[in-house]
Amino acid sequence: MADKNDKTGAMQVDIDLVRQLAAVLDDTNLTEIEVEDGDRKVRVARTVQAAPALLQAPMAAPVAAAAPVAAAAAPAAEAAPAAALNAVKSPMVGTVYLAPNPEAPNFIAVGQAVKPGDTLLIIEAMKVMNPITATAPGTVKAILVDNGQPVEFDQPLVVVE
Repeated sequence: MADKNDKTGAMQVDIDLVRQLAAVLDDTNLTEIEVEDGDRKVRVARTVQAAPALLQAPMAAPVAAAAPVAAAAAPAAEAAPAAALNAVKSPMVGTVYLAPNPEAPNFIAVGQAVKPGDTLLIIEAMKVMNPITATAPGTVKAILVDNGQPVEFDQPLVVVE
């Protein structure tokens, strides 16, 4: 938002706010935070090199543990990486919601056709509801998360082919 006394029309950045948001990223181990106040919108993000590998390691353990339990689980475990290639992935850490509110139906269902811009689900991060939308047309092949489940950055959420 430009200051009335600023003749150049340049945006005035609140450095203290940016520092506070950066501190929140450090305190919560988030990779991105965005706040909006009227016409002013501030987004602070950072790139984390080692964290995604650490975050994905616990997810691989249940698949490996499930394979010995049932012989039928092995083909499903092999199909999961192939399906993840076409998956819409989480752009942030948060809690996933499959419907706009507890009484409403889910945004999508397996077998449903979607087009670019259709809301697939919502991720709540820092009390902000972030819609995750389809980027390409296709059919929902799988929903890889449950309602209310915590999700990590880059985690596969929905397979759309």
